[in-house]
Amino acid sequence: MRLFLIPAALLLLALADMPSGYYVLMRIVVCLASAIVAYGGYKREDSVNGTVILFGLMAILFNPIIPVYLYDREIWMPIDIIGAIVFVIKGFVFKNTNQL
Repeated sequence: MRLFLIPAALLLLALADMPSGYYVLMRIVVCLASAIVAYGGYKREDSVNGTVILFGLMAILFNPIIPVYLYDREIWMPIDIIGAIVFVIKGFVFKNTNQL
């Protein structure tokens, strides 16, 4: 459960005015966590499902190598909130079922 709270907390902290280095760190952590969850979901089901698609899209959106620039902070704010909610929900599901 705690593993899912780290990217969720970083996404919520991104709502504040932070230095640019923070956003790079957040992208790395969120992308890595999203990729791990997507891969775990694929390996468990051995097929593509909603979890794989959702976290795969989050990994692409937050990837630090080829960043997606939306340029407007008001666009990123709801995306960060939704991403944090998704991680928290997945954390509760993981806690109750012990699966990625």
